[in-house]
Amino acid sequence: MLTRAQKAEVIKLLKDKFSRAEGVFITSFRGFTAAESNEIRKLVREKGGEVKVAKNTLIRIASQGTNFEKVTDFIEGPTALVFAYEDPVEVAKVVNDFIKEHPSLELKGFVIQGKGYEAKAIENLVKLPSREVLLAQVLGTLQAPIANFVGVLAAVLRNFLYVLKAIEQKKAEEGK
Repeated sequence: MLTRAQKAEVIKLLKDKFSRAEGVFITSFRGFTAAESNEIRKLVREKGGEVKVAKNTLIRIASQGTNFEKVTDFIEGPTALVFAYEDPVEVAKVVNDFIKEHPSLELKGFVIQGKGYEAKAIENLVKLPSREVLLAQVLGTLQAPIANFVGVLAAVLRNFLYVLKAIEQKKAEEGK
C-alpha cells in the first residue's frame, strides 16, 4: 500500500510524463511475464518512448488538466501506459507488432493530440510514414512549383542562347 506522499510523487511523475508526451497508448497486461515486460520496455525506449505501470486512480488524477484526459475512457483493470515522447507513429508500430506476437498484452486505446481513439484505429496509425518522411513529402510538395518555375525560366534563356548560336553559325557559313 502506497503512502499519501508516495502517491503524490507518482502523480507528479505521471503529470510530467503526460506533459512531455506526444501520444499515450493504454494497454492491459493480464498474464504478462516479466520477460515480456522487459522486452516491450526496451523496444519502446529505442523509439523514444517509455512504459509505465500505475494504479488507475493515480492515472486518472494525473491526467486531469492535460491533453491526455481521454486516457480515463480506456482505463479498466491492470493498466500500463506507453508514452511516446518523440514520434507516436513509431511507438505505435512497436506496440502493434508486439501485441501481435504477445497476445497477453492488449491495447485498449490511445490518445494523440488530445483525441482518444479505440484500439482498432491503431491499424490506420501504423500505416502512416514516419514524421521525417511526412516532413520530406511536405517539403517536396512546397519545393516543386518553385523548381518547375526555375526550370521554365532556364529553358527560355537556354532556347534564346540556342537561337543566337544558330544565327552565329548561319552567318559564319554565309561569310565563307
